[in-house]
Amino acid sequence: SEELMDCDVLIVGGSLGGVAAALRAAEMGSSVMLVEQTKMLGGQLSSQGVSTPDENDWIETTGGTASYLAFRREVRDYYTSRFKLSAEGRAQEYFNPGSCWVSRLSMEPQVAHDILSRMLLKLKGVSFLFGMKPVAVEMDGDRACSVRFEGANDWDLTLSASYILDATDTGELLPLAGVEHVIGAESREQTGEPDAPDQPHPDWIQPFTFPFALEMRPKGEDHTINPPPDYERMKKIQGYRILDGAMKGMFGDWGWWSYRRIIAAKNFDDPAYPCDIAMINTGSNDFMGDVYPTGKSDRDAITLAEGRMASLGYVYWLQTECPREDNPSRCGYPEFKLRWDLFNMPDGIAPKPYIRESRRILALHTIIEQEIVAKDSSGVEWQTGDRAAHYDDSCGIGHYWLDVHNGPSPEPGRFLDTKPFQIPLGALIPRRVENLLPACKNLGATHLTNGAFRLHPVEWNTGESAGALAAFCLRTDRTPRQVRETTPLLREFQQELQRNGIPLTWIF
Repeated sequence: SEELMDCDVLIVGGSLGGVAAALRAAEMGSSVMLVEQTKMLGGQLSSQGVSTPDENDWIETTGGTASYLAFRREVRDYYTSRFKLSAEGRAQEYFNPGSCWVSRLSMEPQVAHDILSRMLLKLKGVSFLFGMKPVAVEMDGDRACSVRFEGANDWDLTLSASYILDATDTGELLPLAGVEHVIGAESREQTGEPDAPDQPHPDWIQPFTFPFALEMRPKGEDHTINPPPDYERMKKIQGYRILDGAMKGMFGDWGWWSYRRIIAAKNFDDPAYPCDIAMINTGSNDFMGDVYPTGKSDRDAITLAEGRMASLGYVYWLQTECPREDNPSRCGYPEFKLRWDLFNMPDGIAPKPYIRESRRILALHTIIEQEIVAKDSSGVEWQTGDRAAHYDDSCGIGHYWLDVHNGPSPEPGRFLDTKPFQIPLGALIPRRVENLLPACKNLGATHLTNGAFRLHPVEWNTGESAGALAAFCLRTDRTPRQVRETTPLLREFQQELQRNGIPLTWIF
């Protein structure tokens, strides 16, 4: 059966950017429909298992939008109001349930989904649907008219809207709508970036990861899973290990276990949390067998299935073969218990892979390496001040290293220091299509700068500003391009962003 519905703003994808877009567009008076393929809102914070957000040094007071900071407060309130904290937990100025060192905050994936859902449900004019996959976009010249979705039991749904936002983590609407886009690494000739390769490489895509949660049960317990199919091959492909990046050993302050720990038992005096729980997302479960997405459905399906097996293989390796830090003559931590219930998945692995790189629009402005890095990999200085390059059309701010993981390709990994940067409005506007906007990792960044713009608060700001732009264009009867290119309109839009708690520049 097929149903037809319409709204002001259709948001495809319940990612962090998608949720932020829905919140802002609805706050500004638009009717919003949010459609998500899984059963969880929050993308990388929930269904993708990266529930220790990758943020910046200033995030407790600035460095994110007001709504993102409000979400963080809700997370803390959830744990401090529902559970009894220990003296150590109560003593923290900014409570971090897992005391992880990659982030100042952690949460269970379902907690992120529940809080985001409540934030949306407080607003009028927002509806959301789960379990629907976008399969077609109807175009009328340079305008996107509607999106057709397929769900279970042959349920087809077509949604039409004045503005359509692609908030999927892989930019799924871009090929369906014929929006000019790129994936993988551009060449140096295309972008002028010093660290870009001589030739374009569409297959140089950052690796994805299927995270999973482990509970550290008491020694003597045995929670070893069965070896997954093709374990020996996966072990060879992945090169399972412990140390990764800045980690120092298995346990301890900078250890593997506390890296993305989401619950630290020492912070609680509550029977709900007797043991530590860590979310495992490291180089060992970055999938090294193939890249995703390629757009070839059969190949992509095989790649994702193998990625899940690679993560299950890592669980088994940790339980059976990992050298023990407390006794080097023994191997394996059988007391690590796979917490399948955190995702409610039969195999215990996150429902969706953590996506580091999306298809990206060819935008009115493409953010390049030289605009954000302090130095390129050869040591040439680019941004020497306190902040990155200034954008007159700023619609937000962010900060993270330019972080490109090693993957299946021969591309070297990158980890370059950047200066606190702005998000240019031009990166949210396609060169041709008028009313389909990016609201996730699919903005006008390059393969390299995506490494700094893909993280939690930046994705949130991207989505929130895209939602604001759609609502503003509806109210003023102008196109996104007209807003950017007409100075009085641009200033009016920027003032509205600021009134709504979206900072446009870094203030130290």
